[in-house]
Parts: sequence; structure tokens; C-alpha cells
Amino acid sequence: MNVLLLSTYELGHQPVHLASPKAALVEAGYQVRARDLSVETLSGDDVQWADKAAISVPMHTALRLGIAAAEELKFLNPKLPIAFYGLYAGIGAEDRLERLADALLVGEYQGPLLAWVQGEVSGLVESRAMTKFLIPLRDDLPPITEYAMLQRGEDSFSSGYVEASHGCRYRCKHCPLPVVYDGRYRIVQKDVVLGDLATQVAQGAEHVTFGDPDFLNGPAHALGILKEAHQLNPDVTFDITVKVEHILKHREIWQEVADYGVAFVVSAFEHTNDSVLEILDKGHTRADMAEAVHLLRDVGIEVRPTWLPFTPWTRTQDVADMVDFLDEMELWGNVDPVQLAIRLLIPDGSLLLATAEMSAHLTGRDPDGLSWLWAAPDEEMDDLAEALSEIVEQGTDDENIAVLGRLVKKIGEVTGRRMPVPSLSRGAVPRLSEPWFCCAEPTQGQLSLIAH
Repeated sequence: MNVLLLSTYELGHQPVHLASPKAALVEAGYQVRARDLSVETLSGDDVQWADKAAISVPMHTALRLGIAAAEELKFLNPKLPIAFYGLYAGIGAEDRLERLADALLVGEYQGPLLAWVQGEVSGLVESRAMTKFLIPLRDDLPPITEYAMLQRGEDSFSSGYVEASHGCRYRCKHCPLPVVYDGRYRIVQKDVVLGDLATQVAQGAEHVTFGDPDFLNGPAHALGILKEAHQLNPDVTFDITVKVEHILKHREIWQEVADYGVAFVVSAFEHTNDSVLEILDKGHTRADMAEAVHLLRDVGIEVRPTWLPFTPWTRTQDVADMVDFLDEMELWGNVDPVQLAIRLLIPDGSLLLATAEMSAHLTGRDPDGLSWLWAAPDEEMDDLAEALSEIVEQGTDDENIAVLGRLVKKIGEVTGRRMPVPSLSRGAVPRLSEPWFCCAEPTQGQLSLIAH
């Protein structure tokens, strides 16, 4: 049997969620082609070759693009069986099972995907089962040089991507992970992670992202892998994602982590209003975020915070306060402009839907967007969010600091506050060329790579 695996978006990385299931299917004796539609076009030859097709949907953007890919598959081959697999596979299940998909494989998809290919399961399948992984097969994916690069000032370095765990111990209310994993996490075996890392280093990776939702869900497991990865590849640098709460809880490890080559830590700061952070159940405060920045900088590690400025509980002065925080902490070089324009996304099943704080602001459901609509109490907030988004979209070819300047100017005009001028006071900060942004609607450019 011929199986076509498709990815549409993995944050600018060469997709592990193609390479990993391919390894399992090839070992089971199937012929597999893996195609990444973020950098390749969908081939009619591949579609006609396939007996079954499966689409990877690890995040909202990927799901929206994946639906467009499935529609294209059906246009080219109406009888082709299709499955969606990954964290977001269950979103909008009823609609997609009727029109596009034979199976929706949610969570730990490896076993269910193999079972679907073998004709043993169909419909909606949810799994959090422990999995024995194989080293991902990346042989037919585009070269690693076509993906996100590590940037240090004017210099760029090829970047790889691995995952040492899935899921999360925590239940932040705006996050899709607790809906699927319910406070659990699953490890990927060390030999698999290191083997995958070695494959990408052989392809030319000089930097590697550990894409775990939180690298310190299992500190011993994660640090053991990081230590060995550094020993085997002393010239490779890394980045990891860690909650503010974990940064402070494990304060004794950070010099060791720096010594292992970690250049920066991504952390979901989200907001500077403690009341909003409490509603989201983030487990940290504004003061904690400031402490985390100082703690990591003391050992030479920069923080790349992610933000969620526009929520139903945000006021215009909160957005201005976020700008003040960026200035006080000298974080202008650490933030991609799009982070100041992000609006809370409420997918089906979100834990926020069950809260009184959220229900008061819901205005309906967007079936095409696979999410729930909400309105800010103050129309000025919605207007500001739209204006900032427009500035970001128009400034994609400009330097980040210039776009940030225009965003801050607009925030100042709306709030009537005198705003600081963004500046790179700390010089060049290491960053990936693809903004860290998973909960977004796809752009027309992304859709044009897929739709006929």
C-alpha cells in the first residue's frame, strides 16, 4: 500500500510529524512519501500514487491549511481515503468527518495512524498511550537549509528541530494541550531524540530547537538528553521552551543549561496584567516574568517571550503597560512584532469555554475558522487589535525594530500615553527567522501554496 503523508506548517521547521510516522509506516512494510506543503507544492502524481493520505495537524495554523490540502486532495482524487492526525485533529470533527476525513487521530497518533492504514480504525480516535518511537526518517524532505534559520545579527545558521516529549503537566486554560492530554506528558526515548538530532546535524544543522511544549515537564529526562546532545555536538547551539514557573522553580540548573549551549529560552509570558494571567491559569505574575529575565541573563541566556495581548479582559492601558515592560526589561530585540498583535483564539473544546469570565464575552462560533468568536467590552480594543495586525502584515519585509516602532506609536496614539522608543540596547539577540506563532490564521500566501 502507498501512503502519502502531508504537512502544511510546523513553525518553519523541517517537519518531525512527517518524519516520525514515516519511520513507523516504513518499518511496517508500507511505501511512504512525505511532502511538506509549506515549501513544496502538492503534486498530482503523488495524489494519484497514494492509496491513502494522512495530514499532520499539530497546531491551529496547520489545521486550517490542512483542510485546504484535504479539499485539494478530494478535487484531484475524490475516492482517496484521508486522515488527519495530531494535536488539533479533533477540532471541528463533525464537519470534517462528513466532508473530508475518514479518520481523525488525536494526541499520540503513531499507533492509531498505523491501525488506520491497516484498516482497523476509523472515525474519531483519541489516544494518550505511551509509544515506542523510531528514529524519524527525513530522507525525502526538503533540505534543512530551506527552513527557519538561527539569526545572530547579520549571521545565519541552519536550524533543526526535535521533540523530547509531548503533552504537558499543566492546564493553562487557553492552551489546547490540556484538552487532549489532561495534565499528562509522554517522553520520547533518548536514543530516538539523539538519533534524530544526529540526522539533522549531518544535514548541516548548526542550531537545534527542542520543540517540547515545556522542556522541564520531566527535568531529569530533558537535561540528560541536552547534556548528551551537547557532548556529541559541542559546536551546536540549542533553544528550549519553558514556563516562567519552571524557570524560577529550577533556578539552580541554568548555568549548567547555558554550558550545554542553550542560546535562548522561549517562554509564554502572555500578559502583564496579573488578573488576566490568573484567568488564564498561567501560574506566574508580572514580577515573576521580570525575575525570570534577570535569572537567565545572569548566565548568558536570553528569553524570547511570547505574548497574548488581546483578550476579553484586556484594556488599552494594559497594552501600553506591556510596552513599558518590554522597555524596562530591554526586550525589544527579543520580540517579533506579530506578538504584539495576537488575539486570543478559542478553539472548540477550549477550557475557557467553561468559565464565567469567557462566557460573558462569547458572540458565536466561526465554523470556517473552527473557533469561537468573542468581542471586547470596549470597541476601541478591537479597533486597536485590527490596526496593529495591519501594521504587522504591511511590515513583513522591514526590520523588526522599525515595525515595533510603528506598533508602539499606534498604541501611544490610542492610549494617549507617552510611549518609549524601541531600541536594540542589548545588541543582536539570537532568534529564529520564523516568528514563534502557532495559534494564527493562515496567510493568503500560505493558502496559495495549497489550493488549486
